[in-house]
Amino acid sequence: MLKSLFHLVGAIQFFYGCYYDYSYVRIPSTAASVTPYGGKFKYLTYLNAMLQTVYFTVALINDLLGSNEPTPSNKPLVRRCKDILFSALAFPLSLFVGISFWGIYAVDRELILPKMMDEFFPTWLNHVMHSNILIFTVIELATSFRMYPRRKVGLSILTTFMLMYVIWIHVIYFKTGSWVYPILSVLNWPVRIFFYLFSLSLVFGLYTLGESLNKSIWSKEVESTVKSGKKKAK
Repeated sequence: MLKSLFHLVGAIQFFYGCYYDYSYVRIPSTAASVTPYGGKFKYLTYLNAMLQTVYFTVALINDLLGSNEPTPSNKPLVRRCKDILFSALAFPLSLFVGISFWGIYAVDRELILPKMMDEFFPTWLNHVMHSNILIFTVIELATSFRMYPRRKVGLSILTTFMLMYVIWIHVIYFKTGSWVYPILSVLNWPVRIFFYLFSLSLVFGLYTLGESLNKSIWSKEVESTVKSGKKKAK
């Protein structure tokens, strides 16, 4: 019951954050060098909040119609989707968005969220998008077991997503001449490429961290699932 309530709160919270941001947050072009091209969908923060909405909705559906048993005899499709979605995308991206945002913010907030945007981007929404994603994702890791996919599969999904996003922000740049994030405008191309590689390495590290923490917290369940899989293979 508590798990279902937690997933419901997560789904509603992130859905409302996306809805409010999309419907009510309007930043005048005169207030910042923000191109309207791509709308909200040019920001990794917004895409991640949408992903969290989907994940917590799928988790809630799994609570109601699927199975939370470590080794169900026939794992429902919704449970398989939940496990892969969290492992490959929801966990590493949430930590990446939260850590990178607050890290850059601590160094110089003008490089990530200029102070003049406070008038248009409410503080509560900032925390939903950049703080609560960390809190809810860590709680989810600690309270719900999932079986990680093979590392090659999980990292392939994550790499594809990250590369597609890098391509997307460059499409926006070459069409408009403006970078999605102010920090990219102060970096030259060699440093910018290093920044991309560092970011990719960080998100890979966060994937591995999630996998390790899951194995540590849910060691008995992981061992039981592995043994069950070996028996079926025989």
